[in-house]
Amino acid sequence: MLHQILTFILSIRWQDFIDIAFNSYILFRLYALFRGTDAFRVLIGIAFLWIMQRLAVSLGLILTSWMMQGIIAVAALIVIVVFRNEIRSVFRARNIWAVLWGLPRKPMNTPVEIIAESVFELAKRRIGALIVLPGKEDLEEFVQQGVSWDGRVSREMVESIFWPNNPVHDGAAIIKEDRIVEVGVILPLSNRKDLPGFYGTRHRAAAGLSEITDAMVVVVSEERGSVTITRGFDVFVIDEKNQLVDAIKEHLGIREDQGQLLKRRKIELRLAALAALLIVSIVWFSISRGLDAIKTFDIPVEYANQKSEMELLNTSATSVQLFLRGSRALLKSIRPEQIRVKMDLGKAVEGTNTFAITNDNLSIPPGVSLKEVRPMVVDVNLDTRTQKTLPIQAEWVGRLPSNLILVHANINPSSVVLNGPKTILAGLQTLYTTGIPLNNIEASGKTEAKLVIPSAFLKLERGSKDTVEIEYEVRKRE
Repeated sequence: MLHQILTFILSIRWQDFIDIAFNSYILFRLYALFRGTDAFRVLIGIAFLWIMQRLAVSLGLILTSWMMQGIIAVAALIVIVVFRNEIRSVFRARNIWAVLWGLPRKPMNTPVEIIAESVFELAKRRIGALIVLPGKEDLEEFVQQGVSWDGRVSREMVESIFWPNNPVHDGAAIIKEDRIVEVGVILPLSNRKDLPGFYGTRHRAAAGLSEITDAMVVVVSEERGSVTITRGFDVFVIDEKNQLVDAIKEHLGIREDQGQLLKRRKIELRLAALAALLIVSIVWFSISRGLDAIKTFDIPVEYANQKSEMELLNTSATSVQLFLRGSRALLKSIRPEQIRVKMDLGKAVEGTNTFAITNDNLSIPPGVSLKEVRPMVVDVNLDTRTQKTLPIQAEWVGRLPSNLILVHANINPSSVVLNGPKTILAGLQTLYTTGIPLNNIEASGKTEAKLVIPSAFLKLERGSKDTVEIEYEVRKRE
């Protein structure tokens, strides 16, 4: 068991570590960006369906696997279409650094006390106001004609926005965390019939937005000086400042133990990172190791450490077939030049040497194993290199003119030294030149001819020429 574990660990490539780490980080970033949203909960459901689909494949449930695959494809499309607002709100107003690396920062608490004091001060002065406190949903599709503001929440800021002489006092102000992000916003009106008849445009706009989103809207009536809040289909009249403070805190999820909450969030993120690593590792193992396949490679045999006095004459195989086992995805990525078959001739002797092809002779990428090799042995024929002096014989071809006779011919040099395997040189007694045509000769003279080396293993001694000079004498026939 321990040997199998060690073999598996050694078979993991450095590319696999990068692959697992990269995808684990992507999964962790998706969690950090979308945690707490409805889209994330749907993604969890899709992940569960994927696990069920893989289980159906492993059990051979063809129809169930096919149905699960179709449901996953449709569900992924639904997430993009239905939750496009949540996805856009996550990436909006974020730089690329915040998306790829930034962790959730310490929450910026909304100054609830300041908002409550401002609201009741406006109610005391009979100044109408409409304040929107968004929930988790994006409001962009439901509001319009707002003016970007981005000012820090303060009592003076809130009162100045809704001052009757301010051009944007009739619209709503949207507050996110400690910033007033937009003013003069037009909200959708409610068509409900059960609202009191004395409710004006502000109250119907507040009810209209809270009916279709998860936002809470605070309304100050300039006619009655009353404070009303709307959440969902509920409308509440607020009589005291503390009552408004509690309502806003409940809506925004503000708790007294923010330090403990931040500490728990850090622990949660660490556990999420560990879970992402574990999930991706399991998926990687199921994909890369679960789909086992066999692929054949034709690899040339390399010979190394050949002794300088030895000559390799021939081998029984110039290449071998390797049958490698591994994941289908990994085998597809392997190139033949990544595999080597290397034979060590350091201890080879003169004559025929037989070498068995084992794992010691192979260099294969990690993650795959050798199933079979053909042939299993290779015969290598070696011979000792030596020297031999051979006389040179001119090779005459054709016929002299009928009136001429070749008296004699001198070859310069008359012999050469050849280097090569001993067995080949032993069978040679004479070295011939290329053919010298006789029918072109009309008188005595000189010519040059190249030497014919009968084997590629034979070489002329260093400094020797591969041509000879032939001086010949002819005379007329009597």
